[in-house]
Parts: sequence; C-alpha cells; structure tokens
Amino acid sequence: MSARLPAPRQSIALSDTRPVWTSLLIFLVPLMLSNILQSLGATANSIYLGRLIGVHALAAVSAIFPIVFFLIAFLIGIGSGSTVLIGQAYGARDHAKVKEIAGTTIALTLLLGVIVGTLGGWFCEPLLAAVGTPRDILSTSASYSRITFYSIPILFVYLIYTTFLRGTGDSRTPFYTLIASTALIMLVTPALILGWLGLPRLGVNGAAVGNVAGSAAALIGLLVYLRASGNPLAFDREMLANMRLRLPLVRTIVRIGVPTGINLVMVSLSEIAVITFVNHFGSRATAAYGAVNQVVSYVQFPAVSIGIAASIFGAQAIGAQRLERLPRIVRSAVSLNYAIEGVLIGTCYLLSRPLIALFVTDVPTLDIAERLLHITLWSYVIFGNARVLSGIMLSSGTVVWPTLLSVLSIWGVEVPVAYLLSRRIGLDGVWYGYPAAFVAGLIFQTAYYQLFWKRRPLRRLV
Repeated sequence: MSARLPAPRQSIALSDTRPVWTSLLIFLVPLMLSNILQSLGATANSIYLGRLIGVHALAAVSAIFPIVFFLIAFLIGIGSGSTVLIGQAYGARDHAKVKEIAGTTIALTLLLGVIVGTLGGWFCEPLLAAVGTPRDILSTSASYSRITFYSIPILFVYLIYTTFLRGTGDSRTPFYTLIASTALIMLVTPALILGWLGLPRLGVNGAAVGNVAGSAAALIGLLVYLRASGNPLAFDREMLANMRLRLPLVRTIVRIGVPTGINLVMVSLSEIAVITFVNHFGSRATAAYGAVNQVVSYVQFPAVSIGIAASIFGAQAIGAQRLERLPRIVRSAVSLNYAIEGVLIGTCYLLSRPLIALFVTDVPTLDIAERLLHITLWSYVIFGNARVLSGIMLSSGTVVWPTLLSVLSIWGVEVPVAYLLSRRIGLDGVWYGYPAAFVAGLIFQTAYYQLFWKRRPLRRLV
C-alpha cells in the first residue's frame, strides 16, 4: 500500500482558509522572483560582455540562445510532465508515488542531458554557421557554446529539482537557493572575463564558466538543504533506490512531456528562423535582438510563472478531486496576469531607453533595440492569458491539442508574418510577428478550452 503524506500539512493550492487569488499570489511571488533571479545571471553576463568587451561579444552570446533552447526543449518538457504528476500525487497525499516519479525523472533527465550536452558541444559550430551567424563572431560564439552545452547535465538536474519542489507547492526553497547562486554569478563572471584576483582571463568564455559555477553551487546548496531538513524529495538512499526507468511512469511522463517539448522545439525553431532573418541585417541587429530578449525575458517571466502556478494548482486540485476549484483557479490566474503584466509593461515603456542602455552603449544599436521593444512589448499580456489556459489544461494531462494550436500560432502566424514584413518594411517587420502570434494563440486556446476541455471528465493520471 502506498505511504501517505502527513495529513495536517495541506498544500497552499488546496487551502480553504483564503481566496484562491491570495494563495496564487503567495505562491507566485517567490516563483516570479526565482525566474527573475535565474535570468539575472544571463542578464549580468550580457551587461558585462556588452560593457567590458563590446557589441561583438554580446552578439556572439546572443547567437547561440535559440540553438541552446532548441536542444534542451525536450528536457524542459520532461520536467513539465513530472511536475503535473508530482502535483497530482502530492494533492492525493501519496508519498511513495512522489518518490517514484522524482527518481524516474532524475534518471531520465540525466540520460537525456548527457546525450544533448554531448551532441550540442560537438556540433555547435556547424549549427551556428547554419543559422547565418556573422563570421566575425562565429568562433567566439562556438567557444562559449561548448562550455554551455557540456554543463547541461548539471543545469538540468538542478532545474528538475526546482520543478519537483514547485509541484508540491514549495516555491520558496528554489528562490532562496537562487539568491546565493545569482550573487555568485555576478561576483565571479567579471573576475573571469577580465582575469581579476589571479584568475585566468577568459574573455567571453568567462561568462559561460560563471554560469556553470552558479548552477553547480545552486544544485549543491539545494541538495544539502533538502537532506538537512528531511524533505521527502531529499537525495538520500531512498531517492537513489528510486532512480531507475520505470516504463509505465516513463510512458506517462513522456506522453505529457513530449508534446510540451515539441511545442518548445517549435518555439525554438521559430526563434532560429527569426534570428536568421535578423542576422541578414548585420551584427548590430543581432546585438539588438539580444538586448531586446533580455528586457522581454523579465516581462515574460511573470506570465510564464502564472501559467506554471495555474498548472500546479490545477494538478493538486485534480489529485485531491477538488474539481470545483478549477474555474476559480483560472479566473484568479487570468486576473493576476493582467494586473501584474499591465504594471510591468507600462513601466518598461516608460523606462525603455535606460533599460536597453544596460546592455549596449553603441547608440545606433540602442536605437534599433528600443524601437523593436516598443513594437512587441504590449503583446506579452496576451501571451500570459494564453499561458494560463494552456497551464490549466496541462494540469489534467491534456497537451496534444493545446500544443498543436500553439504550433499553429507560431508557424502559421508568427514566422510567415515576420518573414513577409521583414521583406517589405525591413527589420521592424520581424518583430510584428510576435504580437500577431500571441493574439492568434489566445484565440485558439480560448476556443479549445471553452468548447472541449471544460466538457471532459478529469481524473488522476497516476
């Protein structure tokens, strides 16, 4: 018989003592701050590279981003699938099942992480050349890429553990861990770039090494804390014994995770297409793309976080058979999206130039980036609404149709619009593809949610 989690400690997702929107907000604040802190390492690298070395260094790092995202997309999908299963098992208070899911996912993640990291490291230079990376930054970008790819197994074990904890309703522990790792990244990276304190002068590669150090420190700190606190997800003998590929669980994780991974692959392929369009306009355009992505990531993270929160709250409600909570979760998450994203987007419009100036000092590049940011920024509130709907559907294991509709919005709308308008009006046209895709995506997801998903019976997957 499965062991049961202690009954007195109820998940925040199932609390009846406060409104759903309050519980969501309590969970969201550390989650959003965690996502922001996670991005701060990359942001610090971009600032250091842009200001300590120059535009070409920033462009070299920006060129690899879509390729890295493409190669790790399926691993992110696996994490998404395991989060749904852990959320449902935790909502049902099934302790043994939580351990089994975590152990199976870690084993699968390590295997895939080693394969992806090795292949990415071997083939990064031809991949960069294939997407039209400018010749003046190709070798520098390839060198940075190899370090990034070879560190993927460390990065993904760490990321998988944070998704486990969030699946149980704990968004605070990953946040506290990230505070320490982000501080380390910010301190170590400039020292490695410029060779301070007797450290080797690594240039652009110093940013990659700093990221690896931060991820490794975060993973070690997290595992030590979980072990010391007696957390059920601690990496102990019981977890080690559970680290094997249970085929029924693997099939369920893959069934949920692969469509999510395919969606992310389609997103990453679209970004590869976009950066290929952008690269035709030269190194300044590539650097502007990197700077805009840095600013937009902070706007996008709250939307992504709200979608993740909706998925976790929904999974725990389904696991506990508290289905009456699902409409309240959706309404609360959508309202929080418009409130939080609205304030954030308005602030970024007001401060757009100084924000872009954090990453580039070259005035023509800054002008390009600011104009592109203004074109796309408003549409991320629409993106957030669609993420809530896809997140709540994911919580029940429904992924195929939401994924197909997302792919349709990307490849049927975003890429064609970006291509056609770039040919007609230049670089600005590339960025009009984003709001077009977000609006189409919301229409598609809303239609499926209202007409089909709400009418389906819901049950536990494990």
